[in-house]
Amino acid sequence: MQKVLGIAGWSGSGKTTLIGALLPLLAARGLTVSVIKHSHHDIELDVAGKDSQRHRASGAHEVMVVSPYRFGLFAETPQALTLEQQLSRLAAVDLVLLEGQKTLPVPRIEVHRSACAKPWLYPDDPFVIALASDCAAATDLPQLPLDDHAAIADFIANWLKDSA
Repeated sequence: MQKVLGIAGWSGSGKTTLIGALLPLLAARGLTVSVIKHSHHDIELDVAGKDSQRHRASGAHEVMVVSPYRFGLFAETPQALTLEQQLSRLAAVDLVLLEGQKTLPVPRIEVHRSACAKPWLYPDDPFVIALASDCAAATDLPQLPLDDHAAIADFIANWLKDSA
């Protein structure tokens, strides 16, 4: 299984923004990184009226759209994919960041923003290995300033190296 690190927190805590800032910093450290973003909502990635959407609507199990620059795979699933199934769809990389999916048993960094007025996850979550926040917490876990993206990228790179 590929190396996986969760980026978890309540909605509005800054998970997406943090991942967006981390990706170029991790790439600059020579790491290849993929992201799996979880959504609690149904998602529609295809465009109505396009051939790929028409094929899906007609019953295709999967439709792949290919160009010289990228590809997309649209697939219907009868149930949520397991982490192993999600990872099997990705090319091998140094690290896969999971945004959300905070109930999966994988190491994760908790993203916490005081303005969200939500409780910390770490007291009840044994998989939290560090905190990225705009405020301090009463814990021995490593605490990283939420806006210090370089420090968080360093933490991840060191964690990856130490856990190899």
